Amino acid sequence: MSNRTESYLVGLVGDGVMPSLTPPMHEREGDVQGLRYLYRPIDLTELGLPGESVGDLLRSARNLGFNGLNITHPCKQLVLQHLDEVSADARRLGAVNTVVIQDGRFVGHNTDFSGFAAALSSGLPGARLDRVVQLGAGGAGSAVAYALLTAGVRHLDLVDMDAARGAARAAELAGFFPDSTVVARTTAELPQLMPLADGLVHCTPVGMAAHPGVPLDLDLLAARHWVADIVYRPIETELVRGARAKGCEVLDGGRMAVGQAADAFRIFTGLEADPDRMRSHFLELVAAEEVAA
Repeated sequence: MSNRTESYLVGLVGDGVMPSLTPPMHEREGDVQGLRYLYRPIDLTELGLPGESVGDLLRSARNLGFNGLNITHPCKQLVLQHLDEVSADARRLGAVNTVVIQDGRFVGHNTDFSGFAAALSSGLPGARLDRVVQLGAGGAGSAVAYALLTAGVRHLDLVDMDAARGAARAAELAGFFPDSTVVARTTAELPQLMPLADGLVHCTPVGMAAHPGVPLDLDLLAARHWVADIVYRPIETELVRGARAKGCEVLDGGRMAVGQAADAFRIFTGLEADPDRMRSHFLELVAAEEVAA
């Protein structure tokens, strides 16, 4: 357990991170827990730095007394070569989004996968997990697929526009989870796959403010399906709204965002964050953004 009189200095390294909601979420949770907790965005775009500078930034953070850094695009893979230790799950995923600085050493974790796992269990308790269709097998999609298989999904149909990437990801995940079946699929197969599925998870940019729309024909959804989206700007994507209108249980993207932040807070401080409190604050932040826009 950490000493509550200690102060914490944390940062977020990546492209375009100035508008991120992660810093205010962490700082508010720190305030409520009576910590001195400061979280700074370190925006590569603003600094004119490439992703490859992540190693130098880590060493600078250590020298300046930071307790840790969250890492986002384009550095989640690039950071691996600079770490002294990596958690087993992050090593399997080949991606780190949380680095804690302990005794001058860099220890990497992945809270994208654990954050989605927490979101699934809290937001869709008791969801059937025999067979799931996932759209998108990129960086976030890899973490989500790993979380689904860890949670006990027996058969995962992985649909990606990039057939080679989908096939490589499916083969890799099948190796990690020999008791489950992981199959790369195409969007053309969705009409055959959805009637067999218990749930659908969406991990592509479709539905973001800059990429409006839905990632599949909503007529493929039935009330018995559960639907999870990882897009959270806006929190009510067209997919979430459409699925809810069909009678589906839904999980909005904000739950994964909060889940990964709560796990990172625990890694940085040794203290448990309150995910319900963090979610309420997160929803306040999103609502304020929408009003401002």
